[in-house]
Amino acid sequence: MQANLQWLDDPEVFRVNQLPAHSDHHYYHDTAEFKTGSRFIKSLNGAWRFNFAKTPAERPVDFYQPDFDATDFDTIQVPGHIELAGYGQIQYINTLYPWEGKIYRRPPYTLNQDQLTPGLFSDAADNTVGSYLKTFDLDDAFKGQRIIIQFQGVEEALYVWLNGHFIGYAEDSFTPSEFDLTPYIQDQGNVLAVRVYKRSTAAFIEDQDMFRFSGIFRDVNILAEPASHITDLDIRPVPNANLKSGELNITTKVTGEPATLALTVKDHDGRVLTSQTQTGSGSVTFDTMLFDQLHLWSPQTPYLYQLTIEVYDADHQLLEVVPYQFGFRTVELRDDKVIYVNNKRLVINGVNRHEWNAHTGRVISMADMRADIQTMLANNINADRTCHYPDQLPWYQLCDEAGIYLMAENNLESHGSWQKIGAIEPSYNVPGDNPHWLAAVIDRARSNYEWFKNHPSIIFWSLGNESYAGEDIAAMQAFYKEHDDSRLVHYEGVVHTPELKDRISDVESRMYEKPQNIVAYLEDNPTKPFLGCEYMHDMGNSLGGMQSYNDLIDKYPMYQGGFIWDFIDQALFVHDPITDQDVLRYGGDFDERHSDYEFSGDGLMFADRTPKPAMQEVKYYYGLHK
Repeated sequence: MQANLQWLDDPEVFRVNQLPAHSDHHYYHDTAEFKTGSRFIKSLNGAWRFNFAKTPAERPVDFYQPDFDATDFDTIQVPGHIELAGYGQIQYINTLYPWEGKIYRRPPYTLNQDQLTPGLFSDAADNTVGSYLKTFDLDDAFKGQRIIIQFQGVEEALYVWLNGHFIGYAEDSFTPSEFDLTPYIQDQGNVLAVRVYKRSTAAFIEDQDMFRFSGIFRDVNILAEPASHITDLDIRPVPNANLKSGELNITTKVTGEPATLALTVKDHDGRVLTSQTQTGSGSVTFDTMLFDQLHLWSPQTPYLYQLTIEVYDADHQLLEVVPYQFGFRTVELRDDKVIYVNNKRLVINGVNRHEWNAHTGRVISMADMRADIQTMLANNINADRTCHYPDQLPWYQLCDEAGIYLMAENNLESHGSWQKIGAIEPSYNVPGDNPHWLAAVIDRARSNYEWFKNHPSIIFWSLGNESYAGEDIAAMQAFYKEHDDSRLVHYEGVVHTPELKDRISDVESRMYEKPQNIVAYLEDNPTKPFLGCEYMHDMGNSLGGMQSYNDLIDKYPMYQGGFIWDFIDQALFVHDPITDQDVLRYGGDFDERHSDYEFSGDGLMFADRTPKPAMQEVKYYYGLHK
């Protein structure tokens, strides 16, 4: 198969040769590697050769050929944003698409045109292209193994070649993309070529309120898989009604040769609670394990059990070890129309959190993530909505450990397709009811579910943000309901299509609803509990009205709190030659037009993670309902 540039123009092509999404587990050769690092992973982060083209027509066409002369290429750091490396235009936008007012462009298969638009992005004057090259050798532990490459985040569409051979194509900027390199891998001198386009049809459904970047902005790793390998781990801990006992069900997917899987579960103190052995390949399910005395996971006591699975070959040689921490908890929407977690009414003291670093944009570090966790804990914040995309893989584990509730959001926002200059006008809304966009958004729901299904911190799946509503989003909810009965589903945009409310969202969710209107809803025999997915907007000297919302918690059990917009400013440090100091620049400060300007600065913290005065208000009122 050869790469096809026209895939950029077709919403029904969003993955080619991409491996299926799976659980986010790690694997090691033995337990000693838990501390030293797995021999089966090799980072490709660092310096890559790089070429920037302003348009697809100007790209170096054959750059992926092993004999290509790349002496004229620059050097760029991976992970990183192309724009922050000095190429292209930095631009901050909230609602509109970046090209509005400059290029007439509508989503394919809309406006009653059952057809594609040739050259929509593949021959576009605003579609910048980054061509990346990386040469690498295989470590000894990788030789003779199946080799996978993992891109944890690439914005927005990527093509991959190895040693001159086309490997695959993927969209969905914020979930990992994996490809099999094995047929074309060499022990030495491998030439990996990656081409990243800033725009594809995915741009219509990745219209989040944020700076618009492009490039390889999360980690890149190559992975070696042993002869027998656990590719997926599905952990189902289910407390009984008494919340004192429960059962554990575990299913794995094993590729390669049949193997013996030795499972052990330990408590937090390292005591063995149960063990079991199964043999097979493909889908391998363990017998149900019973627990007489449970410790429940909750924000107050985020108790985690330790699962370990050792994989042995036919000669009983250890091939790999898979560890995973999991927790028991319940999430119920009862007949009284109130959500309970572990038999206690749920109160969300939440924030919406973009991933952000004032120096590197959405390229964030473990230190950034740990700092955000500590800020949440110190200010009585108990919940995070991952606005409006899946976060980096470690974030979910950190929230498990810290006891932070998660609303795990899909990478979906199509704000500009239905709201125009403030008016609701969904004539070319996507995904809507459009069958040509259905597979793409279901795939995003599937990826979000598969990667993060084992985390007890996730109590809601969120279908996306500000994308109106239609049959395609209803199908996303149906996917989650079919695969997961341990969590609820959230989506706000169904407020625009009340006829779909019985099929979309387990909660009534509204943007910035006034307290008196929430009261009117709650006193009118509502069918669902109320949750504010964005209920205060922390811009400037705001957040003074928290008490009016907080008072609702004591009066109305069906009012379950909400998430403040948002956690941290989106602003970037720029060196000011006049003052000779690094200063924070917001939307509109980069000569970009159009822009939504200082609207990027609405966090509880400045972009350098200094708390704003509003954080004191949050700490006080959120502390009243811990």
